[in-house]
Amino acid sequence: MGGYALFDTAIGRCGVAWGDNGITAVQLPERTETATVARLRRYGTAAEPPATVTTAITRMTALLAGERDDLTDIAVDPEGIPEFDGRVYEIARAIPPGETLTYGEVATRLGLPGSAQAVGGALGRNPYPIVVPCHRVLGANGKVGGFSAGEGAVTKLRILGIEGAAPGGQPSLFD
Repeated sequence: MGGYALFDTAIGRCGVAWGDNGITAVQLPERTETATVARLRRYGTAAEPPATVTTAITRMTALLAGERDDLTDIAVDPEGIPEFDGRVYEIARAIPPGETLTYGEVATRLGLPGSAQAVGGALGRNPYPIVVPCHRVLGANGKVGGFSAGEGAVTKLRILGIEGAAPGGQPSLFD
């Protein structure tokens, strides 16, 4: 079994969990640190992260401070991830910082046009937000769409604002 650690970012205190095969989860800030920790405990106990995870933390923190880094080389543990979800995550990981796709565009890239709702469901189950940038996938016409992490759409808009990709017509927390 792996461990987990908390780390501070521009959007609040996040967490990361890991195992032998890479990162098993990234936790965006909950309303309280206790809630953030509660979500991470299922992955192990609080521990000093290995060097690869420390590097990932540094890079996630930098991304959330406005640096451009696609994080695509950070290893995530795919164990237990359904095939469809994994395919969606691969497409999401290919979206560069500062850019977005719609759920429908992701569905089309999967070769499954019309499956935008299923794409949204897969992204809602994403255990590795930030590393798998589900925040870069928007609803039709640039609408924010759902976001299950942190404070929902507010967190999504905040991250998109940091990356310079807040959708047109949507306020960011920096406006």
